[in-house]
Amino acid sequence: MSNGLKLLIGGELVDGDDTMEVIDPAMGTAFMSVPRASARQAKQAIAAAKAAQPGWAALPIDERRACLSVFADAIHQNAESLTHMLVREQGKPLTEAAGEIAATEAFVRYFTTLDLPVEILQDDEMRRVELHRKPLGVVCAIMPWNFPILLAAFKFPAALLVGNSFILKPAPTTPVTSLMLGELAKDIFPSGVFNVVTDLNDLGPTLTDHPDVAKISFTGSAATGKKVMVAAASTLKRVSLELGGNDASIVLDDVDIATAAPKIFAGAFMNAGQVCIAIKRVYAHSSIYDALCDELAKLADEAIVGEGLQQGTQIGPLQNAAQYKKAKTFLESAHREGRVIAGGEVAEGEGYFIRPTIVRDIDDGSMLVDQEQFAPILPIIKFDDVDDALRHTNNSEYGLGGSVWSGDRDRAYAVARQIDSGMVWVNQHLDFGPHIPFGGAKQSGMGMELSIEGLHEFSQTAVINISKESVG
Repeated sequence: MSNGLKLLIGGELVDGDDTMEVIDPAMGTAFMSVPRASARQAKQAIAAAKAAQPGWAALPIDERRACLSVFADAIHQNAESLTHMLVREQGKPLTEAAGEIAATEAFVRYFTTLDLPVEILQDDEMRRVELHRKPLGVVCAIMPWNFPILLAAFKFPAALLVGNSFILKPAPTTPVTSLMLGELAKDIFPSGVFNVVTDLNDLGPTLTDHPDVAKISFTGSAATGKKVMVAAASTLKRVSLELGGNDASIVLDDVDIATAAPKIFAGAFMNAGQVCIAIKRVYAHSSIYDALCDELAKLADEAIVGEGLQQGTQIGPLQNAAQYKKAKTFLESAHREGRVIAGGEVAEGEGYFIRPTIVRDIDDGSMLVDQEQFAPILPIIKFDDVDDALRHTNNSEYGLGGSVWSGDRDRAYAVARQIDSGMVWVNQHLDFGPHIPFGGAKQSGMGMELSIEGLHEFSQTAVINISKESVG
């Protein structure tokens, strides 16, 4: 792969009409300049995708599968360079970045195992009714910065397998690995089927409002998701939204602290807490509250915080200056409204570092508990009655994920069924895969990703109803 990254539009690698700098969050300074697409170029990408889509859809599904398989091979062959650049632009530790690239490859390969058969709904002496699933047209994915490659693989394999063409627009602060994907895709997919454009958060209206875009698949904040819905309404295009979360973990009184605490810590602090389905608040029974707080504080104090490429780093920086500034307001809330027992300060030196922070003696009504921090700051709230914990858990505008922890799985399961979230785990968190439906409730989004359910989200259902009565 070349070092001079370019946009991919209509099967050609092209310069942007402008350029933009990419910041290394571990240093807080620019380390690379990349092309920035203009509105004109975004429209070119849409036109190219529209022109290419009918021919792509006309190919047998086995040929589309074959292209995806070759793309997965290319990701595998370039895993080292993708991993290195992911650390530089996103900040996460090397082990996490390598895991993201490996998972991206695996997710692409999973979708090559799926099919879209014609479903027979009725076939008798009266009629034959068939359900077909057809492509929508041009699909545009607007991506976040926390998992720029893996979350793209929530979208493009399904969209392309169905027969849609695709436009990938990465977040402005993490464009590099997406441009690298575009370079890999150039010689694998027919011209115009896969396109990559970058921006400084200014091309969203062009893409979401354009009449030739059939679907917007967006992952990001709830506030931006609402803007996407409004823009898409002008053409009634399809929209799927995977938005924020304020995932709660309920820890019951019979839990084994030594076993559960490291798993809870990992579920809260992966990617420096910048995970939509990370544990954002913990409700712990009063009988084990002190012990759990102490163990989580110990883990936080022992965690190695540093630049992602350094051997042994467990927690990297916040990804960008805006998120770093926001996180510091949550630190202020933690000191003001709770008791900080680990961390609680920004790390010295360059970059956007905050040490993992544990906050106890805090309650609902605090900014840190009620809002999504998206940072390595975890509040622990005490409860005596599980119904009270459930009430507080469900009293949120979000409903993405949640978890219940107990020494009795049946007891935990009974509690888990009462959590109003799209995904709930028992004695684990952050467990997901390409075969498991992924989606939220309430203001955490709409639509489904991954699995056969996610595949169907990129299709248009068409019913063919054939009468068996003779008309001749």
